[in-house]
Amino acid sequence: MTISSSLNAGVAGLSANASRLATISDNIANSSTYGYKRASADFHSMVITSGTGSYSAGGVRVTTQRLIDERGPLVSTSNATDLAVRGRGMLPVTSEASVGVANGENPLFMTTTGSFRTDADGFLKTESGLVLMGWPALSDGTMPTYPRDTADGLEPVQINVNQFGGKPTTRMTLGMNLPATETSSTSSGDMKDLSIEYFDNLGTSKNVMVEFTPTIPASGSSNEWTMVITDSAQPGVVIGEYVLEFQDSRTGGGTLDNVSVTSGVGYNAATGDITVNVAGGPININIGIYGDSNGITQLSDKFAPVNINKDGSPIGNMTSVEVDENGFVHAFFDIGLNRVIYQVPLVDVPNPNGLIPLDHQTYQASPESGSFFLWDAGDGPTGDVVGFAREESATDVAGELTQLIQTQRAYSSNAKVIQTVDEMLQETTNIKR
Repeated sequence: MTISSSLNAGVAGLSANASRLATISDNIANSSTYGYKRASADFHSMVITSGTGSYSAGGVRVTTQRLIDERGPLVSTSNATDLAVRGRGMLPVTSEASVGVANGENPLFMTTTGSFRTDADGFLKTESGLVLMGWPALSDGTMPTYPRDTADGLEPVQINVNQFGGKPTTRMTLGMNLPATETSSTSSGDMKDLSIEYFDNLGTSKNVMVEFTPTIPASGSSNEWTMVITDSAQPGVVIGEYVLEFQDSRTGGGTLDNVSVTSGVGYNAATGDITVNVAGGPININIGIYGDSNGITQLSDKFAPVNINKDGSPIGNMTSVEVDENGFVHAFFDIGLNRVIYQVPLVDVPNPNGLIPLDHQTYQASPESGSFFLWDAGDGPTGDVVGFAREESATDVAGELTQLIQTQRAYSSNAKVIQTVDEMLQETTNIKR
């Protein structure tokens, strides 16, 4: 009976608009929730085949979904580990409960933003119990290769705020001038020496001593010096001895002309490096290439170390942690050193709206979303990671209030249909009287 179908259609309309009202209510309630993704309700008509001269109302059905691919605006904060994703991709997180069990089984969840701070155990987690996940770096700050299609390599990011850090010296540059007058036959032949500090593998300060002795000819000038290198950690041991010859031509006067090796590792003419083995390992010392005035030179009558550089640092205390746009977690130390300790990849799936929404603005992969892949932030289809930032709710309150008015009117209209059908059925009942 068409009147009955009209009643059913009205009831379906009430139910559909009630579902739409629920999504609007959820959106408005979470208008200030960081990282919230708007829910939407779509109506679909139902058509029931009718005979000639009659029509049966099919009513309406409603489907709801979470628009996870919609992003809210970013807002700046004062916390370095407040993170947001600018563009496609999500941060990998896990639950505080699984980390507490410590059995190595940490389920992978995804979120687009979070305010992460260290807890009592140093884990970066939010107040809602989400722990940031990342790949651990090696002790020297380099990243090994991890699988990209599984979360097995990911670990909870744990910051040791009492951590010490240092860097051994592996390279030096000797930019200095030797007095040309000292290689003449009338000079005294006094040795020139220089002590350069370096840091060993334990961050302890040691010294490399470099001694320059001129070659005194019977007449004229030799333009030749013998360079002897020793290590304070190995008393009495010569770790390198080289004979340096300098040009006296008009175009290249005072620059290196030849380097002969008496003991130690040879001279690399292409790079200007020699390698000496101190107690903690090898150090490359750059003395300049042939014809170059930036390394060791022999000019005028002054002994002048003008450019002595080296890498390495002593042991220092960690002072802060920051995450850069590529997802690398940097630990900063009070000696000016910073070291990569983790890399936070971005998780991407073919269909973000197919993810399973969970509490605390987190999501989980599903058959509808497709398999996930772990990208370097800023690589492939993914965006970058923004520190000192949070993503605001994707709710447009003005738009939701407009839909609220429309939903209220639609609900009232469907209620009017039911009231009308009731009155018509009452009229039908009155025919018998």
